Amino acid sequence: MQKTDVLPEEARTPAAAPATAGASPTAGWPRYWPLLLLGAAVLPGTAVFVAGRWSDGQALQAWRTVCLAVTVQALPFLLLGTALSGAINAFVPARVFSRVLPKRPVLAVPVAGVAGVVLPGCECASVPVANSLINRGVTPAAAFAFLLSAPAVNPVVLTATAIAFPNTPAMVLARLLASFVTAAVMGWLWLFLGREEWLRPTVRHTGHQGGHSRWTEFRQGFQYDFLHAGGFLVLGAMAAATFNVAVPRTVLDTFSGSPWLSVLFLAGLAVLLAVCSEADAFVAASLTGFSPLARLTFMVVGPMVDLKLIALQAGTFGRAFAARFSAATTVVAVLCSVLVGGILL
Repeated sequence: MQKTDVLPEEARTPAAAPATAGASPTAGWPRYWPLLLLGAAVLPGTAVFVAGRWSDGQALQAWRTVCLAVTVQALPFLLLGTALSGAINAFVPARVFSRVLPKRPVLAVPVAGVAGVVLPGCECASVPVANSLINRGVTPAAAFAFLLSAPAVNPVVLTATAIAFPNTPAMVLARLLASFVTAAVMGWLWLFLGREEWLRPTVRHTGHQGGHSRWTEFRQGFQYDFLHAGGFLVLGAMAAATFNVAVPRTVLDTFSGSPWLSVLFLAGLAVLLAVCSEADAFVAASLTGFSPLARLTFMVVGPMVDLKLIALQAGTFGRAFAARFSAATTVVAVLCSVLVGGILL
């Protein structure tokens, strides 16, 4: 009897250990999730290839050009963001964040939003940095405010906006205020309405460990973040390229005549085009058929919500978070753009 009583317990013990040791950021995903990602990445390109082969070969060339342009444009900033994330993890003590940010989360949100002004990066850089900040103990609300403000209000983006709109200096101020207000509002919304079960950050390192080389920790963290986020970046670039090829330019003219439809259309266009924040001002300036308010919305929504950013957020924080956060950010960004643009433009 003793032998039969012990055997089931011993049989269960080895099965439980590997589950804990082998836990991974994708433990909650289906086992076949790599096939899903591969299919999502390959099928749009295959469809365009087939259509281009049997109709117009220029479609394939255009798809490939846009896909490579989005990827190459964002890759340096993704490299910067993952390097900064690894450096924060390996070299910055956790006590630094407790000293810089206010202890009250309500005040930490706008302070983190202002901190985004000093980082000249795009949205691809902000996602791994925000994840690293959360892993180091920063309240998620403040980290998300930084995530949204950093690519939208840094000096590089504001300078590019001033150059793209030389005759409309108010556009720079409108973009700064609308983007900062959106970031702060989203941080506060997460603080009061967000749920912990929606957020599943990729925790694979939690700061410097005694007895370990800081450079080794930096290299391992940088390598993991870059390879993990790079795949989702390519996925988003493929989706953006498919939209560029599939939607005819005549659709733009259909919506430009209505003030309200033009705002909503350019907000959706910013999500689908996935233009880097350092270049989106020049794209907005080229859309001369649309009102200044609609073009402001394009520049506010784009750095905060686009296809590659949604993919990066899903891969870093989880699909439940990305779906809710992206939808809410789009609504708040449009409302803030209309409010600020209606006053200043």
